[in-house]
Order: sequence, then structure tokens, then C-alpha cells
Amino acid sequence: MPQLSVTIITYNEEANLQEALESVKWADDIVVVDAHSTDRTVEIARAYTDQVLIRAWPGFVAQKNFAVEQTHHEWVLSLDADERLSPALQEEIQGLCRLGMTADAYYVPRRAYFLGRWIAHSGWYPDYKIRLFRKTHGRWQGGAVHESVQVTGVVQYLRGDLLHYPYRDLAHNLQTIDRYSTFGAEKLYAAGRRAHWYDVMLRPAGTFLKKYMLRQGFRDGYQGLLIAGLTAYGNFAKYAKLWELHQAQRRVTVKQHAAGPHAPAGHQ
Repeated sequence: MPQLSVTIITYNEEANLQEALESVKWADDIVVVDAHSTDRTVEIARAYTDQVLIRAWPGFVAQKNFAVEQTHHEWVLSLDADERLSPALQEEIQGLCRLGMTADAYYVPRRAYFLGRWIAHSGWYPDYKIRLFRKTHGRWQGGAVHESVQVTGVVQYLRGDLLHYPYRDLAHNLQTIDRYSTFGAEKLYAAGRRAHWYDVMLRPAGTFLKKYMLRQGFRDGYQGLLIAGLTAYGNFAKYAKLWELHQAQRRVTVKQHAAGPHAPAGHQ
């Protein structure tokens, strides 16, 4: 019978962590890696496991890979603090542990709760993620955001939902959009991309139509309308910030040109 390790990385997650841990308390091994939380996160974690490690924040990918390296068993279930296993997914994974795994990793469908409603469309569901994998076959990879598990071997799909509570409210959603659009703009800037008028004007409109019509966001009620609008705004913010980065670089270049090639050190 395969034994299962669970990993969770945290930072100030006292509002979410207990429910996440409750949904996996049956696992053989739970590892929590905390990035010096200032709330009750560590206290809550220690009520469920003695494997609570405090480590400075190195980024999502490095922290999640470190957590996997601390586990005791071959099979790892990686969970975020704002996620929890539905009863159906718990039963499904427990059944795999009893009967044996037939793959090297498993996709799970993730269903998000947004402003009082479970989202079934809008491109949000099923949001398949690899979260259950052999640690000898899988490793977290990615950039500053949108990290994922890369697997070598056979990957299959599970049916039970991974429940996701990504935003406390609209203000939290807007804060996330601000952060992610900055990361996105910086990534495009580093790749040499420029922001054109159609990126700022047409891309957001296209994003809205895709989310609301093609991805059937209209079937998610008012929440679907908000998801489409907020996603479009995030796209607008990303390209507007890319334009801003190029404007800042242009000002530096003009200033350097005006100073001349023989300007003394520190003149700028």
C-alpha cells in the first residue's frame, strides 16, 4: 500500500490553513513549510503535524520543491493553504492508496469559489492541476507566478474536485491582479516585447469576450460577468505597465544622451 505525504507552504494563512489540514489529516505524513508568518499559522500547523519548518521565502518554486524534499514517502500530494480536498477527492485518493497507484502522477480538477458561488464555467473549471505525484518523477517548475509540476511518466486524471478559495473579496482580487500584471509586464519587457495600441485597447476587449461568451461566463451569473471584466482589466494593466517600463527606459536613455559621452561619473 503506497503511503502518502502532503506538503503545504504558508505565509500568514491562519484564515485558511485549518480547513486545508482537516481535509488531509488522514495522510501518513504532513510537511508545512512556513515563510516566517506573523499570525497564528505556525500554531495551527503544529496542531496537525510536528513537521513544521520555518524558512525564508525564496519564491514559490523553490519553496515547494524544498517541501517535497522533506517528505518521507514516495507519493506526494501538494496542497496550497487556500485549497482543500472535497470529500469525493479524499475518498478517491484514499482508494488509490489502498489499491495501488497505476500512474506516476494525477491531474485533479480544481473548482474555485468566487464571491459566494462555485464557478463552473468562465474558463475556471475544470482547472486541471497535477498535485498528486511520485516525487522521483515530478518537480515544481515555473517563474514568479503560475508554477506547475512537471512530470516524467504516465499521468492520469482524477474525478473528485480540489476546492479552491482564491480571493477573500474584490479588494483581494484586485491586489492579486496588480501583483500578477506587474510580473507579466516585467516578463514581457525582459523578452523584448513592446506594448502597442492594440495591446491596450483590443486585447482586453478580446479577453472579456472570450471569458464571457466563448468560455460561457454568462452561465456563472453576476460572478461570471465580474470574472470576465476583472480578467480583461488584468490584461489591460499588464500591457499598460509594459508601456510604462519602456517609457522609463526611454527617459533614462534620453538623459544619458543629453549628458554626453564624457560626463563625469555620478553626473547622472
